[in-house]
Amino acid sequence: MTTNPEETGFRYDAVLAEKIEKSWQRTWEQAGTFHAPNPTGDLSRADGSLDRQDSESAYAPPQTLGERESLYIMDMFPYPSGVGLHVGHPLGYLGTDVYGRYQRMRGHNVMHALSYDAFGLPADLYAVQTGQHPRITTDANIKNMTRQLRRLGLAHDARRSFSTTDDDFVRWTQWIFLQIFNSWYDPEAATEGEDSVGAARPISTLVEAFEQGTKQTPDSRPWAELSPAEQEDILQDYRLAYVSESPVNWCPGLGTVLANEEVTAEGLSERGNFPVYTRRLRQWNMRITAYADRLIDDLDDLDWPSAVRSMQVNWIGRSKGALLRLPVAESDTQVEVYTTRPDTLFGATYLVLSPEHPQVAELTAAEWDEQTPDSWRGGQPSPAEAIASYQRDAAAKTDADRQQSKEKTGIFTGSYAINPATGEQIPVFVADYVLMGYGTGAIMAVPAEDARDWDFAKSFGLPYVRTVQPPADHDEDTPFTGAGVMINSANDKIDINGLEVDAAKATITDWLASQGLATESTQYRLRDWLFSRQRYWGEPFPIVYNEAGTPIALPDSMLPVELPEVDDFAPRTFAADDADSHPEPALGRNRDWVEVELDLGDGPQRYYRETNTMPNWAGSSWYQLRYADPHNSDRIVDPVNENYWMGPRESKPRGGADLYVGGAEHSVLHLLYARFWHKILFDLGHVTSSEPFHRLVNQGYIQAYAYTDSRGVYVPAAEVEERTDDKGESSFWYDGSQVNREYGKIGKSLKNSVSPDEMYDAYGADTFRVYEMSMGPIEQARPWETRAVVGAQRFLQRVWRLFVDETTGESVIRDGAADPETLKVLHQVIDGVRDDMDHLRFNTAISKLIVLTNHATKQGGATADVLEPLAIMLSPFAPHLAEELWTKLGRTSTVTYATFPIADPQHLVADQVTCVVQVKGKVRARLEVDPDISAEDLEKLALESPNALKALDGAGVRKVIVRAPKLVNIVPDA
Repeated sequence: MTTNPEETGFRYDAVLAEKIEKSWQRTWEQAGTFHAPNPTGDLSRADGSLDRQDSESAYAPPQTLGERESLYIMDMFPYPSGVGLHVGHPLGYLGTDVYGRYQRMRGHNVMHALSYDAFGLPADLYAVQTGQHPRITTDANIKNMTRQLRRLGLAHDARRSFSTTDDDFVRWTQWIFLQIFNSWYDPEAATEGEDSVGAARPISTLVEAFEQGTKQTPDSRPWAELSPAEQEDILQDYRLAYVSESPVNWCPGLGTVLANEEVTAEGLSERGNFPVYTRRLRQWNMRITAYADRLIDDLDDLDWPSAVRSMQVNWIGRSKGALLRLPVAESDTQVEVYTTRPDTLFGATYLVLSPEHPQVAELTAAEWDEQTPDSWRGGQPSPAEAIASYQRDAAAKTDADRQQSKEKTGIFTGSYAINPATGEQIPVFVADYVLMGYGTGAIMAVPAEDARDWDFAKSFGLPYVRTVQPPADHDEDTPFTGAGVMINSANDKIDINGLEVDAAKATITDWLASQGLATESTQYRLRDWLFSRQRYWGEPFPIVYNEAGTPIALPDSMLPVELPEVDDFAPRTFAADDADSHPEPALGRNRDWVEVELDLGDGPQRYYRETNTMPNWAGSSWYQLRYADPHNSDRIVDPVNENYWMGPRESKPRGGADLYVGGAEHSVLHLLYARFWHKILFDLGHVTSSEPFHRLVNQGYIQAYAYTDSRGVYVPAAEVEERTDDKGESSFWYDGSQVNREYGKIGKSLKNSVSPDEMYDAYGADTFRVYEMSMGPIEQARPWETRAVVGAQRFLQRVWRLFVDETTGESVIRDGAADPETLKVLHQVIDGVRDDMDHLRFNTAISKLIVLTNHATKQGGATADVLEPLAIMLSPFAPHLAEELWTKLGRTSTVTYATFPIADPQHLVADQVTCVVQVKGKVRARLEVDPDISAEDLEKLALESPNALKALDGAGVRKVIVRAPKLVNIVPDA
């Protein structure tokens, strides 16, 4: 197949590029050029195709697996936006496409596909605004993005594509949820081949343990004597997916609950910047905390950027400390606090409970003591009234407000705890700077060594005792939070004065443990994953409730549970700007769907469906498995296919996709969730890989100029005019007024988007591809400059002219063989490009191809033995053009599976190398020598060099060390 010159003309411009590109895209699709066969199942036919018409096509892939190694390449799930792609979006997709095309030429069976993460908040919000069903919006957006991506010529196996909203995909997402719901984390179990102790096990094994009495119920009653509802209440404390009423992040502005990871440090929703409040609601959770250690420890086996690894470790927040049990005065009650600094116990002068702490009511005194300062009472006549008012105020604040507020507020409970180190009674306060989300929700306050405790103590007139020696120049009116030796830390039973922190921690923890007041403990910042959303556009839970409110899993035969039709997509809230508002999910309004009669094994009964939906993270937590076996109706993935693409290897001991590329913004949320789900499926024996993604690369952002007017409001970048004055200085104008220019991430918020469609029309897709890949290292941010795209086009035009006469359309490929100089350039480029491609240095690979092209152009043309490897090396970057040039070389099969060239070592030998001459260890001369020079000849040249003689200054030579051809070290006589 080739393009007809009479229809296109012979100059490589946007018009010709479009015709070449669309023609080759049709050819690839018809031949299934990028279809990657599976070892088993419906994609394992000899031709690796379900639907290819011409399996004998010269543009078809190899028909069997043969000895080709698998290589699984993934892009992070795109969300089908209504505005379509801008030029920043394809950066990662192009990077993986280039790498995949290169690896096909290296002999790998490359699996690369792209699908859509199509549930989520944007379509839901659009439905609320317009009344249009989210599926209509989503399908239209997918169609547009598919068109834009197809035009790029991405080498995807289209048979493997899907959307998370497809019924079949929803079915398996719900099935995985039920696997999680019907599992518990057994801390004594070990997975096969894993060092970690602790693994998911079917909940039936836990029930069996209760039934046999090998595990006791909380109140020691026999399992058989418990009602089904009582049994389920116990199981809820173990299930990896469970329902609980607990403090959650409630966002009235979005009408839904958010996970911790979806709330910014400022206490606003990540999407929309709406205030987020804490309130107690009954919601679904996932016990991701059970996997905290494995999620940290297994990072050691992954090829991930160090920054991402650190972000995950910090988010999980593992810390080693002690659980201290502080007695309450005149009571048998104890308050448990977690601290990483038990060594500072002698400095604890008060205790603080979070407003949500379950012991607040128990420790609230009936009345104020006459000695209680007015500032501790909150202006209320009784402790109960003061604390109730304070709790209401705290619920109206975001966690960030509570943590970051300079003004520390609180209420005295009227109770006192006993500091076991000093024996003194210390007051117990309720204060909102302490959160229930970390530790126990209670702290021993050591104002001398903690800034927040210091501020609180100053506000309430509380004392401080320094337990760590500050430096001599430390300001006495500030806390000291650094390291030092212990001071003021002794009683008649223990003395830790003079000890360093680590030794002091161990000593005092052992002493407290001997009294039953302390236990070594590891705590985590990570909280269980809040999994309920009060939105319409999400996967329904495969759960129903009976009359007693007990959650019951639906059988697999009833999956998928489909979304019902509703009249109004908006989740309703009451007092929408207030923390006291309540959510009413849209699904709850279709009572015919919510209230159902089902026979789940005990005869027909009335049940109620769950009216929350899953978060959009659900589908993206397992999609890596579906690519490997996208049409399997019997299981999420056939184990043979999963092991072929994702199984453990020496190069990836925990398995997973070979390369995963996406934005750093997903470093915590998506990656943590996907790893969690994948490990559960591994524990249950559904997959052989214990990690979903072996190698991770974060592509940088593409930035572009953005412009703001005098009000600081962004104006459309495309409509800004640049003016140059007599001095050559530029200014920028919009609608008759001067505007300010800045760089920013491309997007609609900065009004600086550039559509790929504009680039296709002006230059063609191959030029766009080459420009994006040449802009800089894929991991780094880079500035977009539309005017610079022409440079990539001119490079491709020079390549075109090496093959085609632009006037006649005839071949200009020279006969014969390349001259020695050209061969040296060619093989140096081949060697460099291979190394660049192996390490994803696409920009420098393109630079080397430009060097080769420029050399051939200066030579007035090139022979086929030069142009053939050039076309092959160019094809990952400009695949349409390369296919066209391949036909000019007389080839009748696709360049896709051509063997990537290997450099001939004889042409890599440099004509000369630089030899460094040292005298007394200092460089005194540099000599240009033959790379094959003998040690004897090199020594002679070095000793005769003028600079070496000058440095010796008449001294004799005691020793000469020669490392031919690059180093001579002359040691003179002393």
